[in-house]
Amino acid sequence: QVQLVESGGGLVQAGGSLRLSCTASGRTFSTYTMGWFRQTPGKEREFVAAIRWSGGTYYADSVKGRFTISRDNAKNTMYLQMNSLTPEDTAVYYCAADSAYRASPYLRDPTGYTYWGQGTQVTVSS
Repeated sequence: QVQLVESGGGLVQAGGSLRLSCTASGRTFSTYTMGWFRQTPGKEREFVAAIRWSGGTYYADSVKGRFTISRDNAKNTMYLQMNSLTPEDTAVYYCAADSAYRASPYLRDPTGYTYWGQGTQVTVSS
């Protein structure tokens, strides 16, 4: 069993930055594929970024060049550095983890992740 806890959300002005953290319990964190998703009311959960145990990274087109996903396996923690934020980035951000290997197109599918955090709110004001 893996438990995920997000932190770092908050209110920021457009153009600003935030760094989200996701800390995982469990000794096998380093072997898991990790991802960030976001969701706004009435909409489906949306892929943001993913990172494999090997460090390979994948991004949604909407955040490419602005967001950076990373992980520190020694700290069982994954990060999402978010720069140049816009009001369209406002959402609840969730971290997710799974032990199975999936081809890159499937990393964008939230149903492929077994473990989820409780979410952290990010609000970007204009």
